[in-house]
Amino acid sequence: MHLELIAIIVEEYDSAIEFFVETLGFDLIEDSPSLTNDGRPKRWVVVRPPGATTGILLAQADGDRQRLAIGEQVAGRVGFFLRVTDFAGTYRRMAEAGVAFVTEPRT
Repeated sequence: MHLELIAIIVEEYDSAIEFFVETLGFDLIEDSPSLTNDGRPKRWVVVRPPGATTGILLAQADGDRQRLAIGEQVAGRVGFFLRVTDFAGTYRRMAEAGVAFVTEPRT
């Protein structure tokens, strides 16, 4: 048993894909047309860190309640932890790509 996907709510598919793929360096695993439970069009978008087995389903907000959850999905806590082999190099690359870190790295 393993965790296949986690879903996070995003404002818009394409900007979320750009952030995860271009900025963070994740792989785009799938971007397919799909339908909501009531038949409206949506997309099934999955990204994953290179070599990982667990992916992130990017779910575009549908309605006011979901839009309010964008950026607050873990209630201000650190909700996701990314393990890398070269922390300094990855941190530098992400900072140069425009990632805004809340604090400086610490041990």
